[in-house]
Amino acid sequence: MRTSTRSDVDPFIVMDVMEAARAAEAAGRHIIHMEVGQPGTGAPQAATRALAAAMADGPLGYTVALGLPELRARIARLYGDWYNLDLDPARVVVTSGASGGFILAFNALFDSGDRVGIGAPGYPSYRQILSALGFQPVDLPTSDANRLQPVPVDFAGLDLQGLLVASPANPSGTMLDRSAMQALVEATQGAGASFISDEIYHGIEYEAKAVSALEVSDDVYVINSFSKYFSMTGWRVGWMVVPEDHVRVVERIAQNMFICPSHASQVVALAAMDADDELQANMDVYRANRALMLEGLPRAGFDQIAPPDGAFYVYADVSELTDDSRAFAAEILDKAGVAVTPGLDFDPVRGHQTLRFSYARSTEDIAEGLRRLADFMARR
Repeated sequence: MRTSTRSDVDPFIVMDVMEAARAAEAAGRHIIHMEVGQPGTGAPQAATRALAAAMADGPLGYTVALGLPELRARIARLYGDWYNLDLDPARVVVTSGASGGFILAFNALFDSGDRVGIGAPGYPSYRQILSALGFQPVDLPTSDANRLQPVPVDFAGLDLQGLLVASPANPSGTMLDRSAMQALVEATQGAGASFISDEIYHGIEYEAKAVSALEVSDDVYVINSFSKYFSMTGWRVGWMVVPEDHVRVVERIAQNMFICPSHASQVVALAAMDADDELQANMDVYRANRALMLEGLPRAGFDQIAPPDGAFYVYADVSELTDDSRAFAAEILDKAGVAVTPGLDFDPVRGHQTLRFSYARSTEDIAEGLRRLADFMARR
């Protein structure tokens, strides 16, 4: 049976690394996971208790396509708490994870063949989802001077119909300040293109609060998720904020593509938003892990790094060590028992000389992983 040309997308390499790590663990090895951007903690306990209570109260079924009204209202309140914005809950769309949000946003904003700029290095699924939907991703090679974030000159004259940015970014953890965000929004809108801001790592910041694109303009799409700060990766629930006149556009697509997000996940998400003590305890772990990484990676020999402003990754230039990051990551897994992600996932052109290290797991795991990396590099 034939397959479509749109299905011919690249694999998500970090998932292949996860599978190799799983196979090693099945064979009896103890692997330290620095490959996947997944918190080592689960959903807040109060949130899972709320789900148990809801299930005891009656069956869970379809919700309206845009999500539970009480969850949309609570998300809108978050924008007041975090950014001092008065957001209309009607503009909030609950989605099946951030991935569901990207599918909705891309379908709402772009036509077949439209060109969408994405910073490189950047989250690989942007590129693959765009390609699978018949759009054309356009990599914008970023520079160290701009902390691996795009700037307007990077897409001047490229005839883009959209620009997608992430701050804090994956894999670099770097952030856009207000002036940089505003410059990107204004340049995109000035070119008649749509602006999408991936804010999935908001809440996980270290020295300054991340800037939301909504602080700059209402005429943008913002995508977020409960996966990272709220520690709910497996629940697959996120949200979008869209302009008022786009709500019905997105709703029609969501009704047909997804019917609605998981009712159970929405119940957990609503309760998770008030689990401040547990969420801040998670942040204490990330802060401790970040400090360990910024000290331990250079000591091990990975010294071409920039301190991340947010998220829980360190992106390392390993060009002095290898020109094949995938083989290097496989060697580290085999000989050190540490799973890391080759940069090819994030930058198909320059990623053969970079690695991403995640520090989302326990502090004990991070300390052990750094010890193993130092031993590996000393023997290499």
